[in-house]
Amino acid sequence: MLKLNHKNLEVWKRSIKLISEIYSITENFPKKEMFGLSNQMRRASISIASNIAEGASRKSCLERRRFYEIARSSAVELDTQLEIALMLNYISKIELDKIEEDFIQLFKMLSGLIKATINLIH
Repeated sequence: MLKLNHKNLEVWKRSIKLISEIYSITENFPKKEMFGLSNQMRRASISIASNIAEGASRKSCLERRRFYEIARSSAVELDTQLEIALMLNYISKIELDKIEEDFIQLFKMLSGLIKATINLIH
């Protein structure tokens, strides 16, 4: 494994933890959802961490900001998918509550990264 700077970012560490939580949650989804909602949620969670990593590796502030924005957009996508899973009774409110605070913090941290990057540009 490479020892890269993004691995020191708290936001990246939280995004990796979120992936594990999403995989755990979707493990109990109906088998018919294996290639549907379950797959979409897993891909969105992976996209968050992947785009944080890719953004952190970019030299240009504009490029960095763009990847952080994509990561945040994936978080918004995952939020919608969690709401759908709750509506379809694939997850319980208790399961959702377990990850909610960490998810909110992750979103705030992504927004902070974007704002900090914008400030470097101007």
